[in-house]
Amino acid sequence: MLALAGCVQPALAPDINAAAARVLDRVGISLVEVKGAGCCGALRYHLNYQDDGLDDMRALIDSWWPHVENGVEAIVMTASGCGVTVREYAHLLERDPRYAARAAKISALTRDIGEVIDAERARIEALPGKKGGRIAFHPPCTLQHGQNVNSVTERVLARAGFELTPVPDSHLCCGSAGTYSILQPELSARLKRNKLSALASGAPEEILTANIGCLAHLQSGTELPVRHWIAALEERLS
Repeated sequence: MLALAGCVQPALAPDINAAAARVLDRVGISLVEVKGAGCCGALRYHLNYQDDGLDDMRALIDSWWPHVENGVEAIVMTASGCGVTVREYAHLLERDPRYAARAAKISALTRDIGEVIDAERARIEALPGKKGGRIAFHPPCTLQHGQNVNSVTERVLARAGFELTPVPDSHLCCGSAGTYSILQPELSARLKRNKLSALASGAPEEILTANIGCLAHLQSGTELPVRHWIAALEERLS
């Protein structure tokens, strides 16, 4: 399976894709990054540089296409913000005669890392590991609303032995929202305070999430550890 390194995650949290690769390796799945694959296009597209964003999407498709032709089983997303964009390639490039068919294939192959591991639940459950901790999970908007992947990650974490604390209003945004935290700092900070209050209400030992933007945004406002859930799962299984 292919993995997207992305343009933010390698600098802020390079352990995320490494942890994903180690977890999938346990169940016989090889995770491969294409060197120099670049950005998924989300940043420039959503900043209204849409032509440039579409060029980023075409470049990423070109980087991945030889592997698609060679039969990769899926394209695995460890950042839900990238995942929702790549799943929209089929729509965003549907009028491009050169890329429409390829874009549709890329979108069809795209899976969140939680979906991939959930599909391997029997083998993941069979792996030995220490008892999981008490955690609060923040499902990013791009995961639960954009991709409609709901309760999957929570199910994986619960099966792995983590105790999930209740989080009020878990459907609400944390305030990161891509570049929103930069362009609308006051509103973003208010949303962050509300979200952190909700996440802390169940007295968790740490906060887990599924997107690098949410992770960095939430970590800036709390002393609780905040990390990607796949890193916590990998540690749990080690």
